[in-house]
Amino acid sequence: MKIEWKEINMESRNILEPYYRYEQSKCCEISFANNYLWAPFYDMEYAIVKDMLVFITRGEKISLCIPFAKDHESAANLKEVMLELEEYFEEIEKEFHLHLVTEEKFAKLEELFPGKYEITYNRDVADYVYETEKMISLAGKKLHGKRNHINKFKENNPEWSYEPLSEENKEECLEMAEQWKIINLCEEKGDKHNEFCVTTRAVSEFERLGLKGGVLRDGKRIVAFTLGEALNDEMFVVHIEKAFADVQGAYPMINQQFLAHEAAEYRYVNREEDTGAEGLRKAKLSYYPAFLQEKGEVVLKQ
Repeated sequence: MKIEWKEINMESRNILEPYYRYEQSKCCEISFANNYLWAPFYDMEYAIVKDMLVFITRGEKISLCIPFAKDHESAANLKEVMLELEEYFEEIEKEFHLHLVTEEKFAKLEELFPGKYEITYNRDVADYVYETEKMISLAGKKLHGKRNHINKFKENNPEWSYEPLSEENKEECLEMAEQWKIINLCEEKGDKHNEFCVTTRAVSEFERLGLKGGVLRDGKRIVAFTLGEALNDEMFVVHIEKAFADVQGAYPMINQQFLAHEAAEYRYVNREEDTGAEGLRKAKLSYYPAFLQEKGEVVLKQ
């Protein structure tokens, strides 16, 4: 069976957008901007199989994203599509592997193929989802420390300001990203370098990718910036957040200000995963998420 894999580029957007809209996914990865920005680093392409969208990644192992529908009619093709994908793995002589499988998606697979697949959830890739209003107000005893950090930032930087990311200030953000790269010792290869490349590309192309951005100044210079977008009708996702760690309160300040100005109408905000990094996990848990969006990997039962 021949599957025609295609590059994810700006011309793909009109093809892919109907699938994102119909799926209303809670997973941070399921957006055009995210797929477009990270595709080169995961050797990621897409194909339309029986009117369903499938992504392939060719990293350490070949893996396919769980198929996505664009309407009720195409959703009915899932069983046929899964059988074709199994056949594809047989042809390339690789082990069948799916990723980004939520509990709801796996329940559907179980309904169609009882006992055929097994799923493993990886805590390191679970998305942290928070109530937006609570992230803005930071009310209550649990978030008292966050309020203190923000107050300290305001005290230390009485001329601070927040502004949306724009064509006028994006070059300054790129300059700050270069400084962040030096401070964080980003090598020419590896996760940090990839993150830096995605960050600069996101800033450079934010308008045509439909991303919203926020910029925090301590008076004159930029000390933090962030970018995100609507993930579904009730959830906003923050893809990128950069701040100078030595500026006390810069991270909680840009977090609060960005959501207050750009995402207050959304019930939830997805702040992506912690990748298993101990410090990042502690920081994300300190905001007390409403829930974790689990994402599993599926293989055939032996």
